[in-house]
Amino acid sequence: MISMPAKRPPVPLSRERIIEAALHIADGQGLRRLTMRRLGDALQVEAMAIYHHLPRGKEALMDALAEHVTAVQVEQRPTWQETARAWCRASREALREHPGVLALALTKPPKGATALAVKEQVEQLADAGLPDAAEAVRTLRAFVFGSVAVEVQQSGWADPDVDEWVRRDERADTDFERGLDALLKGLQT
Repeated sequence: MISMPAKRPPVPLSRERIIEAALHIADGQGLRRLTMRRLGDALQVEAMAIYHHLPRGKEALMDALAEHVTAVQVEQRPTWQETARAWCRASREALREHPGVLALALTKPPKGATALAVKEQVEQLADAGLPDAAEAVRTLRAFVFGSVAVEVQQSGWADPDVDEWVRRDERADTDFERGLDALLKGLQT
């Protein structure tokens, strides 16, 4: 008698699994293609099962995606400049990893973990001696989000005629670092 291998039990549905699958769809196909039905298909569940983990449905999913890429935290560094630089670099990487949700990151107000991360950034810079740390964090966030938006726009990510978009561009890295240096110097005065 031939024995059949035991079936693996299905991977339980979780908020984290939902967010990862949604990021995969948004990054690969764009935010417009992210529907609850398509997400359910990717997770091999009925779309309604997602609502158990995200009761507000698609609105909650969009908030969760924005939060996932904007709730960046870094360890306090010896100076406010080093802390700000570490945060800007980490934020840029998080946004670049998920260009499909950049529009959400740019338009959703900071909530939940993102609001806590922003508060922590302000506290870290203030504790390190930067006057008006809240204004500095707003300025740094604007710089990071804007530079990533330009980078993604120039990469060809959203162009349907581009087969392979450029995820890493040395020129963009140089531009980012130059802009960050100038911004940090400006915040010192």
